[in-house]
Amino acid sequence: MSQTVSAPAKIILLGEHAVVYGQPSLAVPLSALRAYAEIVHLPQNSGLRITAIDLDNQEFTVNSHSTESDQPLVSAALLLLNDLGCTTLPDANIILRSDIPIASGMGSGAAITTALFRALILLLGKEVSDSHLNDLVYEVEKMHHGTPSGVDNTVIVFEKPIYFMRGKPIERIKIDKPFTLLVADTGIGASTKIAVADVRTLYNSNMIFITRILDSIGELVVVGQQAIENGDYVNLGHTMNENHNLLQKLTVSSPLLDKLVDIARGSGALGAKLSGGGRGGNMIALVSEESAPYIKEQLLDAGAIQVYQTVVKE
Repeated sequence: MSQTVSAPAKIILLGEHAVVYGQPSLAVPLSALRAYAEIVHLPQNSGLRITAIDLDNQEFTVNSHSTESDQPLVSAALLLLNDLGCTTLPDANIILRSDIPIASGMGSGAAITTALFRALILLLGKEVSDSHLNDLVYEVEKMHHGTPSGVDNTVIVFEKPIYFMRGKPIERIKIDKPFTLLVADTGIGASTKIAVADVRTLYNSNMIFITRILDSIGELVVVGQQAIENGDYVNLGHTMNENHNLLQKLTVSSPLLDKLVDIARGSGALGAKLSGGGRGGNMIALVSEESAPYIKEQLLDAGAIQVYQTVVKE
């Protein structure tokens, strides 16, 4: 008999790029896209193993006598086991798989870690609060990214929308009523690092003009948060449209992203914008449940390689 636990993807709703300059941003979970950890119990003395389906079914053995490993999944498991004071390992195989595109700005790494940790906690029969789990996943994020913002792990562990500003505590957002998002994957890989550097170059060359844009994005984030908390999704859609227009001025959009945004809006979306680093990656559209199938079809016809539909709720 096996057991399966999971964790969602995440997406930036408003505020990307401006967040680097001290402005707020909003991020939401994508419950329709998930990472999974299946627990398969093994005979006595089999040991603890981790199988990564998305890494060509590679299998890794967790050694209780080690405190670290060259393998990231094993290192993560050891961090949790040490935190829980676990010296005797269970006989099981934890099989990991994910629907979340890698390097897409959707938090695939944090989702895999969260699913793995939830499986280990369940397997060991331990009680761990979401707050402590979030801290542990953040420690793993630091192993991979140095000084991450904490957005990915917080959205994914709590599976709640958040308001984030650097240097301030992350706030969870109350949702008046659920809303539907379409996430269109352009299939174009783009370096967030390069996009961020290019915005920095713009900022250094015309600080007053770019600061106005960044401040305007920050103001839209505040309006967007209020719209979500009031259930005013017409206004939320408007803030998404305005945010995209400002991101265009920062030169982080692309012809295909702009095309998908225009198609979504023209097909009935309340709002649409690029999400994440830009120049590739994803476009998001705020839609009604009724209009979603038609808009999804139009986005695929316009060049999106995949379109995901998800509902954001409390």
